[in-house]
Amino acid sequence: MGILGFILYLIVAAVCAWIAERVVPGSIPGGFFTSAIVGIIGAWIGSSMMGAVGPELGGVPLVPCIVGSAVLVFLLSVISHATRRRKA
Repeated sequence: MGILGFILYLIVAAVCAWIAERVVPGSIPGGFFTSAIVGIIGAWIGSSMMGAVGPELGGVPLVPCIVGSAVLVFLLSVISHATRRRKA
């Protein structure tokens, strides 16, 4: 994978994480790079759960990436909410 392929992978992963953030109640703290990291980890989680199902864009299977990112966004929002309640 070259640098352009990696950049495309980051963009697709970030968009998938953004879609997951819109679907699941909760939010990803941070900006584009945090969304890209959540998307990459979400793609890994989703591919582990579902395999390479559905269309791919830039080497990222879209359906598992969105599902995995949604699971990760949900877990991050639960953890973030729990730590905020503890501090208050």
